[in-house]
Amino acid sequence: MTQAPTELRPKKLFIKTYGCQMNVYDSDRMADALAPHGYEPTQTMDDADLVVLNTCHIREKASEKVFSELGRLAELRKEGRNFMVGVAGCVAQAEGEEIARRAKGRVDMVFGPQSYHRLPELIARVAAGEMVLETEFPTEDKFEHLPAASKLVTRTRGLTAFLTVQEGCDKFCSFCVVPYTRGAETSRPVEQVLVEARNLVDAGVRELTLLGQNVNAYHGLDARGRSVGLGELCARLAEIKGLARIRYTTSHPSDMSDELIEAHRDNDKLMPYLHLPVQSGSDQILKAMNRRHTRADYFALIERIKRARPDMALSGDFIVGFPGETDADFAQTLSIVREVGYASAYTFKYSIRPGTPGATMTDQVDEAKKTERLATLNELITTQMRDFGKSVVGRTLDVLIEKPGRMPGQIGGRSPYLQAVYMAGPERLIGTVQPVLIVAAGNNSIEGKIVTHEERRPASVVESQAIAAF
Repeated sequence: MTQAPTELRPKKLFIKTYGCQMNVYDSDRMADALAPHGYEPTQTMDDADLVVLNTCHIREKASEKVFSELGRLAELRKEGRNFMVGVAGCVAQAEGEEIARRAKGRVDMVFGPQSYHRLPELIARVAAGEMVLETEFPTEDKFEHLPAASKLVTRTRGLTAFLTVQEGCDKFCSFCVVPYTRGAETSRPVEQVLVEARNLVDAGVRELTLLGQNVNAYHGLDARGRSVGLGELCARLAEIKGLARIRYTTSHPSDMSDELIEAHRDNDKLMPYLHLPVQSGSDQILKAMNRRHTRADYFALIERIKRARPDMALSGDFIVGFPGETDADFAQTLSIVREVGYASAYTFKYSIRPGTPGATMTDQVDEAKKTERLATLNELITTQMRDFGKSVVGRTLDVLIEKPGRMPGQIGGRSPYLQAVYMAGPERLIGTVQPVLIVAAGNNSIEGKIVTHEERRPASVVESQAIAAF
């Protein structure tokens, strides 16, 4: 068993993060939990005293990637390196016993997403000679025990920050492991969220992205014990002085309430960019996926959203090759993409997740067919992304300036639609929101010119319609 890292120097922590934004947030919170115990982050695995693999179960062959990484770490140990190894995240939660069995001697602790606040205790148990497996869902609220990052650490992470407000999912889509790895839907209390948000903004954060496996199902309790939805939470956050922008992800169509749609109409800090996964355009496949909505439901929802916010742009998730998907079903997915028009999208080949209903379905799609369909879908999505970039040329957009650009005298930031924007300007503007006339669009970014407030003009009807077309 690996010995405890030496106390004679600051201990180094290396976290390799896989997957979604929630894992990025979780990795930061693990680092925050260990900071009072002398652990400092390092960007290189070679000088680490503790290596944590923060895993994601969404991607294909997730567990195989974990074992491959553990093999490489074992080789470093054979070369005389002395460090602890931990496997965290959703793969650890779902397959913890298998990891502990197969990687015996190569991993010191395996722990799920609900145990991050107990990391110092887990490390102490490893130092005492125990191989730790911690994948139960504890009764205590981890967020009450996780310390806040220092202002200095928060500043080093940038002007934008993730903030988890909701975890777990009750939808049980037949392809998804989240209900099994993250548990039932739970929402953080309103005041707990506001305290963390205020601390982040006080440290210089200008944009918050609220996170949840099903974030628009948020129903946190306020100080009076009243259930608060995501729309009202965003309104409370918008009152924080210094916070310029609010986003949220990931949403389920069934939980897009009237209150939340109205928030997009009424809350200027809530960005007009919505990630709203549909997964398939075929009603037959949507039913098999247990998505709880139809193609028509999805279209009707988008119509309601765009009535409230005509300049709303959408991103989505799509799975190709779900069991039973025919060429006709896939054609329906292509048609929904064409009809909606996406500013961005994430696309995946279906892959079996043990323990989910989809894993037991007999009409699995041939791998070559899935690859072919994914390529076709990606070609269409790429075209739409480029078209969306071109659609904002000639418009003046508010851009949050985040960093120096790649060229001398250049600065960079993000548009309301999460596009990377580059323009000439002084670095003193970093941290401010500037009106920027978009003059050109490339494949991965757009180019702009800062305009004065006197030069700025409201979006015309034509400009609003250009965005609404997506």
